[in-house]
Amino acid sequence: MGGMPRIHPLTDPDPETAEILAKAGLHDGKPLNIFLTFAHHPRLLKRFLVLGGFFLGRGLLPERDREIVILRSAWRSGSEYEFGQHTRIGHLAGLSHTEIRALAVANHELEGNDAVLVTVADEIAADAVLSDATWDALLAFYEPPQALEVIMLAGFYRMLAGVLNTVQIQLEERTPGWPT
Repeated sequence: MGGMPRIHPLTDPDPETAEILAKAGLHDGKPLNIFLTFAHHPRLLKRFLVLGGFFLGRGLLPERDREIVILRSAWRSGSEYEFGQHTRIGHLAGLSHTEIRALAVANHELEGNDAVLVTVADEIAADAVLSDATWDALLAFYEPPQALEVIMLAGFYRMLAGVLNTVQIQLEERTPGWPT
């Protein structure tokens, strides 16, 4: 997404909003652009951080699996901001550069459970429903609560990409974009 932000990050939050931002992710010691942009609506920001924080730190999925779904959802939705932020998180979760690059191409080379997670993100992005085959493949390695979380995760990041792309939130300095 090019162009200037349609809503610029908030530069002078009131004390209540600053307190909410203090609980958000940082880049070079200041809140990420996503959070500073959402800070224009503090109640929304607060609830966004609760749900996003659940997925990132309190969910049932292994971190690596979570990042496969998020990165693939970001790519399928054309969200460079989301992909860039989660490239960093994906590396911390154990994904290699090669695996992250594979998540940003139509004909990925991932196999096994990783390929099933990619298919989940692809099907949610395309049709907002999983095929019977994908559902069965997901249940072959996850219990229903984890499967629900995978679907919610793909849908949440699809929705978030729509906001990021529309508002044109800019990547922070030194944050990777699309893989080369």
